[in-house]
This record gives sequence, structure tokens and C-alpha cells, in this order.
Amino acid sequence: MNQEELLIKKDRMRFIKNKLPANLALLAILFDVFYFVSIYQSDVRDYYYTIMIGASILYNLVFMLACFLSSEGIKNYKLGYAWLLAGLGIGQIVRIFVLPAQAHATELKKVGRVMADGQYTFVVVCLVVSAVCCLAAALIGGYRSVVLKQYQATLETKSA
Repeated sequence: MNQEELLIKKDRMRFIKNKLPANLALLAILFDVFYFVSIYQSDVRDYYYTIMIGASILYNLVFMLACFLSSEGIKNYKLGYAWLLAGLGIGQIVRIFVLPAQAHATELKKVGRVMADGQYTFVVVCLVVSAVCCLAAALIGGYRSVVLKQYQATLETKSA
């Protein structure tokens, strides 16, 4: 790309929404939904009827709300939401080692393993994809926000 095309591309950013990172954040929510539907539909006696599942439900609600809010904020090139998305992505990675890992490692009499290998693989993949979507949205959205902010600063100095 030559210099003029880059300038036009930066100038267009002032008038169009930052759709890619916003859509990635929404995709992260979708994979989180796949994760929790897989966990919550399991009926393994009373293993899941603990405070851990309550905390998991609460975290899912907070994750989805924060991720949706971030998708709207990052769509408008607000850098703070990129940081929130990065934190949410890291949180999704940490979650792998909490409920799924514990359920996969636990065996109950008469039932066997609480979370079978197939379900464990599925929920881990869902959390990883959700995390990757959040982190990619954070990187792309943060980069574009910085580029737009720098471009607007050059416009202000030219007009002054």
C-alpha cells in the first residue's frame, strides 16, 4: 500500500465501526454458551449441586455481560475495552483448570468419571476458542484504537 491509501484507510476509521473485534467478542460469548450448556445439562447425581456451580453460573453471567459491553465499546474504538477483553480471555483460560479439570478428575461410585473424556475435550475446546476470540478482539481492537487516536491527534495538530 502506498502512503495515500494508508491515509485514506485511517481516515475511513473515523466514520466506520470496528466490526471485526466486536464480532470476535460476540463469537467468544457463543462458545461460552456452548461450554455452559454442556456443563449444566450434565446430570451426574448431585456432583454439580455445590457452591462451585453457583459461582460458575455467576461468572458466566458476568462474562457474557462484560463481553457484550466490550463488543459495543471496542466497536467504537475505545481502548479500555480492549484491556477488558484481554482480561476476559485470560479468565477463560483459567476456567479450564477449575470446574472442567475437577469434574474430569473426579470419579464417583456407580457413575464413574463425572466428566467423560469427550465432554471434557469439548468444554476445553469451547473455552480455548472463547479465550482466543477475546484475545484476538483485544489485540485487533486495541491496535486499531491506538492507530485512530494517533491519526486524530495529527489532524488536530494540523488544524491548530
